[in-house]
Amino acid sequence: MISLAVGSLIFLAVGVLGIYAGRTFAGLVNYAELDANSRNALDYLTRDVRGVKRLASSTATSLTFIESDGTTQLQYVYSPDAKTLTRIEGTKSKVLLTGCDSLSFSIYQRNPIAGTYNQFPAGSASTAKLVNVTWSCSRDILGTKMNTENVQTAKVVIRQQ
Repeated sequence: MISLAVGSLIFLAVGVLGIYAGRTFAGLVNYAELDANSRNALDYLTRDVRGVKRLASSTATSLTFIESDGTTQLQYVYSPDAKTLTRIEGTKSKVLLTGCDSLSFSIYQRNPIAGTYNQFPAGSASTAKLVNVTWSCSRDILGTKMNTENVQTAKVVIRQQ
């Protein structure tokens, strides 16, 4: 009877440690995936923004650019319902981020505010020289939000404008 009780306690302890180790491992895998996806999306965005001709239109959840050839449109669209950031170039689209809880775009003018590293917000797409993007993505493990990856601020200059 005593050996059965001791064996049950050992079995219970091993089971609890196994579950904890599994959740920890899943969390590490999720965090690595979030980090890789964030870096990949930021690489696409910075490369594209630096190479476009100009910004055609902007909202808090989408950007539309005219590419350097002057005719092709390039869009970045955030869907709050689907929690995705999608890059659309012509008829091709690619989902860059999934599980994106929030994302916002803002645009700024060329001239900096004196004595700071900040710029003035742009009144329209025609005066925009900088694009700012901020997002937050997360993943669930067993129904609980466990991992969050934030890109606090990324300001990218439109070089050709």
